[in-house]
Amino acid sequence: MSGARKFLNLPADDKLLLVEAGLLVVFVRLGLWLLPFRVMRRVSQGLGTWGLGLGARGAKSGAARRPVLAPERIAWAVSVVSHYIPCATCLTQALACQALLGRRGYPAQLRIGVARCAHGRMQAHAWVEVDGRAIIGDDQNLARYAVLPPIDRARRVEAGK
Repeated sequence: MSGARKFLNLPADDKLLLVEAGLLVVFVRLGLWLLPFRVMRRVSQGLGTWGLGLGARGAKSGAARRPVLAPERIAWAVSVVSHYIPCATCLTQALACQALLGRRGYPAQLRIGVARCAHGRMQAHAWVEVDGRAIIGDDQNLARYAVLPPIDRARRVEAGK
């Protein structure tokens, strides 16, 4: 079955979620090409509160109409649309997923880790955790990565010097 046919056969809530995730992944991907990471991270965190207008968190009446989604379902949507968006790296997916989770009230942590791979080269990977569980980006052996301190905490430590 083609991707378009699968999409058309989905329930309306899943279609809306996929469209929202697709727009956000494209936005984040373009932002990472055009803006410094720190700026794009702040922008994507802001998207977690004001959103793109599709199912955005808002007044109680809007929240009552929006379906409750499990974090895994949000990660599924980001993963699915990322297959169709060129260069949707783990960082792109993690930032988009974190924003979508934030829009639905889930406290999500962006994690970035580094590991030494073959020939001594460094490899980085990004994922998102909710309640200490990797929601997206867990397709790799995360135990091999040395997790960098959260950016916000690193900035507070620098300011305290």
